[in-house]
Amino acid sequence: MPVISMFYGLIVSMYYLDNKQHNYPHIHVKYQESEGVYRIPDGALLEGSLPIGKSKLVEAWIELHKDELMADWQLATSGQKIFSIDPLK
Repeated sequence: MPVISMFYGLIVSMYYLDNKQHNYPHIHVKYQESEGVYRIPDGALLEGSLPIGKSKLVEAWIELHKDELMADWQLATSGQKIFSIDPLK
């Protein structure tokens, strides 16, 4: 699973060809022992959990980068190389 960004201890990834389980464009985010799956472009939590403060950071990052995330999603679901996205600063 390619990592597309890392910030504040969060690791954001996107699986290739991962469009069947959640039926929405989404990202996987890990923080320590926690993991959450967030829908693109609205940042809704689909599965799992992160500490509330970290979840708010993920939601803000998704809002800032939703166009880039959707472009990566289109690439990933067709098996093409995805690109890194700037971290939250």
